[in-house]
Amino acid sequence: MTLPARFAYLFAAQFAAAGAILPFLPAVLHAKGLSAEQVSAVLAAGSAVRLLAAPFIGRGADRLGDPRRVLVLAAVVAGFTGCGYALAPPGGAGGGASAFAALLVVALLHNLFLAPVVPLTEALSLGASRRLGFDYARVRSAGSAAFIAGAIVAGQAAALGGPAAAVWLYAAGLLLAALAARGLPDEEAPAGGEGGGRAGFAAPFREPAFRWLLPLSALIQGSHAMYYGFSTIHWTAAGLSPGVIGLLWAEGVVVEVMLFLWGGTLAARLGPARLAALAAGAGVVRWGVTAETTWLPALAAVQTLHSVTFGAQHLAAMRVLASLPPGQAATAQTLHSSLGTGLAMGVLTLLSGPLYARFGGEGFWAMAALCAAALPLVLGLRAALHRRDRMAGAAARV
Repeated sequence: MTLPARFAYLFAAQFAAAGAILPFLPAVLHAKGLSAEQVSAVLAAGSAVRLLAAPFIGRGADRLGDPRRVLVLAAVVAGFTGCGYALAPPGGAGGGASAFAALLVVALLHNLFLAPVVPLTEALSLGASRRLGFDYARVRSAGSAAFIAGAIVAGQAAALGGPAAAVWLYAAGLLLAALAARGLPDEEAPAGGEGGGRAGFAAPFREPAFRWLLPLSALIQGSHAMYYGFSTIHWTAAGLSPGVIGLLWAEGVVVEVMLFLWGGTLAARLGPARLAALAAGAGVVRWGVTAETTWLPALAAVQTLHSVTFGAQHLAAMRVLASLPPGQAATAQTLHSSLGTGLAMGVLTLLSGPLYARFGGEGFWAMAALCAAALPLVLGLRAALHRRDRMAGAAARV
């Protein structure tokens, strides 16, 4: 199996697992006897642990100089601790508190080890693509396609065996990811010196492009918070059937896969700054239309923009992160995952509830405003990248 194929398998295993669990974890927790408030608390605690743990584990991976081994260990332990969602005893009469405590412990332990899995995979894949010249975007498309497959298979499994069946598929996916990561070659990151493994948390922030990337990702990727949290509720209230809503969601992921499969040349030609500008501009259009209408043809049209609002910004971020010194790769990836996307998504998801409760679908205009606010920041990223390229060119001529 070629190295790009090994990375494609690794991405596919991870995202198939995510597709299996994301739609069904709240149902699993509810079936264990947790109240709506307790379900929210367990999910929020898991998210908080991921945000805090990922950068520290990424820094540790850079210090050790072998992110692959950290990835294998994290995926194995995440797979086994994830089984706890199914194995935790249900809360019976008066037992809701004990079930909540048990599942809270499961969530904390599981997310501690889950936190670095995707960022470390991204770091290793980007480093390999830079060295060997394969198309990162095409390899990453395997993950998006597997997400759809994982959700479909888990839906069928849950229909036959209840929501807990999705947990077993999820755990199996993470263990397969560990097996795939174990098949990657050893990689020695440089130690010491500028950009080396011991450079510390501050090293990525010394790069102006990284400093500009964080708020750009926070605004553009964070603008999806209301879509992920409330689009199904909004469209259901407007009379769209669950089948139609499912197709709208699937359409967004399909066009994302298409961009990753065939958009590598375009991404290379545009560069990170133009990709980010395209994503921000498309976000203004997408969320503005979503705010103003639930007419199915219009929704179907703007769902194609998911490949731009999410996909183009993701590729822009990966191109910036790939340009950082190898010894900073895991640290930069986990910092971007936590500060650039995770924190913003969590805060904006919390704000989206009151926003939707007060304004309904018109609350999507706030998401459009976030994308509009990102457009001026693109200029800063562009200037930082040009300045870095000029310095690199001058150094090469010396």
